[in-house]
Amino acid sequence: MADLVKFDEQAKIASVQGALGLRAQIEQVVDAIFEQGYHNICWLGIGGTWASAMQATVHMKERSACEVWAENAAEYLTTGNRRIGTGTVVITSSVTGSTQEVVDAVRKAREAGAIVIGFIDRPETELARMVDHLISYDENEQLKFFMVADRFMKNAGEFDEYDEQYAEFDAHLARALVEVEKRADAFAAEFASKHAEDPIHYFVGAGNQWGATYSYAMCYWEEQLWRKTKSITSGEFFHGMFEIVTKETPVTVYIGEDAQRPLSERVARFLPRITANSTVIDTRDYPLEGISERFRGNISHLVMHAVNNRIDVHMEIETRHPMEIRRYYRQLDY
Repeated sequence: MADLVKFDEQAKIASVQGALGLRAQIEQVVDAIFEQGYHNICWLGIGGTWASAMQATVHMKERSACEVWAENAAEYLTTGNRRIGTGTVVITSSVTGSTQEVVDAVRKAREAGAIVIGFIDRPETELARMVDHLISYDENEQLKFFMVADRFMKNAGEFDEYDEQYAEFDAHLARALVEVEKRADAFAAEFASKHAEDPIHYFVGAGNQWGATYSYAMCYWEEQLWRKTKSITSGEFFHGMFEIVTKETPVTVYIGEDAQRPLSERVARFLPRITANSTVIDTRDYPLEGISERFRGNISHLVMHAVNNRIDVHMEIETRHPMEIRRYYRQLDY
């Protein structure tokens, strides 16, 4: 296999292993909160972090009796939420520590009595100083969120396989995700060549794939590649959107391996009847050496992210557009 463009294998392995290495710190924080007592969990964010929050919520909803939800920071600042108060655990994340909506929302939540766990990459920022429990480490937000969720569920007696799962992840996950990227590269190059100039591209997903589907359409193709998209859940696809699909309409369906897989399979079965331009990305097509079948669904979103990493690289090549460039984001006051 030829060397992959923009692919630092050792850096990618180190990044995932570094995130997994936070587990002892995460366990210490979660265990202390569990002993203290809590009654609900709010995953707080905006943009990509809100997407990660939606993934964590779906992950917990499948297993846990605890009240959990994803709260959009901007909506919380305007509408509020009376469920957030004493006994609420708020979990958030920020790369820069300066996203104003998140800063203001965390301040409001703490004033209401909530306990805040913050994954803030820059520990010197105002947001990092505001949270009750600070954990700093770059990247892998989705994995960090799931580690928190899993520990809460393990302590509540809702995830007996916790130790077994993380033993496998510690030993094999970083390498497995790197191998996904290698395996996906040829497909990604073909996909980018075919779709780089689409006038609009539709993305469909469900379960713990949905947050990533929404984020990929908005944060990657729209914000970073300046390509028009629409994202929709697999469960809602047949209640409006499918009426505008024609023979030429480009639609990509992400199929994961959690409980909502059948929703996306239904869309994938239907699309060839009305469009000749659909693509299915199924995480089941990618081997994850060392990861048991029963744990694959819990990391479907990470597998999909690995595939999308390679699509991004080839979209940059096809469009001649570096993804670091922004027209407006943090360029203007808004």
